[in-house]
Amino acid sequence: MMNFQIPNFLPAIAEIFQASMALLILLIISFCRHSARASRIAFWLSLTTLLAVGAYHFLFFAEIDFAFGQMFFDDPIGDVLKSAASFCVAAVLIYGRRHLQERNLESPEYYIIVLLAALGICVLISAGSLVTIYIGLELLSLASYALVALDRDSVRSTEAAMKYFVLGALASGLLLYGMSMVYGATQSLNLVDIAIALNPDNVDAQVSRTVLLFGLVFLMAGIAFKIGLVPFHMWIPDVYEGAPTPVTLFIASTPKLAAFAMAYRLLAIGMWDLAEHWQRMLLIVGMSSIVLGNLAAIAQTSFKRMLAYSGISHMGFMVLGLASFLQGSQEFAQRSQESAYSSALFYVLTYALTALAAFGILLLFTRNGRELESIDDFRGLGKTHGWWAGMMAVVMFSMAGIPFFVGFFSKFYILHALLSAGHLWLAVAAVMMSLIGAFYYLRVVKVMFFDAPAEACTVAAGFGVRSMLSANVLAIAVIGIYPGLLMDICFLVVHLSM
Repeated sequence: MMNFQIPNFLPAIAEIFQASMALLILLIISFCRHSARASRIAFWLSLTTLLAVGAYHFLFFAEIDFAFGQMFFDDPIGDVLKSAASFCVAAVLIYGRRHLQERNLESPEYYIIVLLAALGICVLISAGSLVTIYIGLELLSLASYALVALDRDSVRSTEAAMKYFVLGALASGLLLYGMSMVYGATQSLNLVDIAIALNPDNVDAQVSRTVLLFGLVFLMAGIAFKIGLVPFHMWIPDVYEGAPTPVTLFIASTPKLAAFAMAYRLLAIGMWDLAEHWQRMLLIVGMSSIVLGNLAAIAQTSFKRMLAYSGISHMGFMVLGLASFLQGSQEFAQRSQESAYSSALFYVLTYALTALAAFGILLLFTRNGRELESIDDFRGLGKTHGWWAGMMAVVMFSMAGIPFFVGFFSKFYILHALLSAGHLWLAVAAVMMSLIGAFYYLRVVKVMFFDAPAEACTVAAGFGVRSMLSANVLAIAVIGIYPGLLMDICFLVVHLSM
């Protein structure tokens, strides 16, 4: 007689609920005759789902648990990232709704696709297998391609979506090829089993190091594309500029959390015994991204393209933190790894918060029916809309790393991890590039407060959206005053997850 055991679905209960709600919303809107009513229903149900999932992960931190044969992780670091991702996507829906309505782009399908993209992010964050990583990544990627092409009447949006799709398909192919080589070398798809097979103390494992290193190179190429690192960064400026601003707001913030989780799961868990190789790769592409991102951003006149190159630089900082640890098995080396991973986690969380604020403020303003695009469009904003000019100044100061905003401490923790790992010259170079990068952030502040006003801008958002956006920006300042609280949380969840 066969013993049938019911699988443990509890670690993935939030993702199951999220997928069920996406299908339920799709079913409900199919019976709505009026598009405006269907969009309203889809908006509120999607928002409620995201807030419920975010609250669940925030309130119920789990110990390390598995589901679906170790293909799905549930651990504290995953709960923090999924809670932050859910709240970020909820903010994206709130900030961007008016913009979509004014341009006749709002549709119920938009909210379903965003909800499915959020599901892909959560699956990717909890991936415990190469298969799960690919499923989550493709769910996020395919949804993102559709979102970039949301404005079908815009040539620029269509062109950006095509570039994103072609390059994204190429990167997915590289990643999948790397996964196949890792599977061929280790005979396993689960990250824990791969780590066991790579352990040099495992005398039973017969692993081809040559095949494995080739696979690692392809994996690194796929990771670098999804994060947006040099030399796989070319899609970012075109997608940021061509996509509708609510979609740019989404792409610039929440997928960064998933990209960090993918790099952490694949490298720090599955490929740990190859750390000497991927650590060097991350340091090279991270420093290259900081240099190119800051230098290219100086030449930009478009605000969205400037933030695109700025994002490349910031992700370079994040991977520097991820790779800034000492190797070994002693207790000091483990503390070094925890410090590196927690500094990278702190950086990606605060960057997502800052990117939300930057593009959220951009969504507030219209001038003669069009959104602000170039940096010159911000001229004199301090004289006509002093509060929002001050809010944007806080965001720019934080991104520039000026004390005492959260961006300063996020860079400080990364630099501390670099110095602790003995990478003095990388730390010096990163500081110098940050000083150069401060120019284009402060240029926005100068244009707002010291240039003559341009044509009058209007702020059409309601009181609730403006209050939420103000709270978002003020959170950047408050975390900058008390950074230790968030850093302690990051260090704790990394420690509990290792």
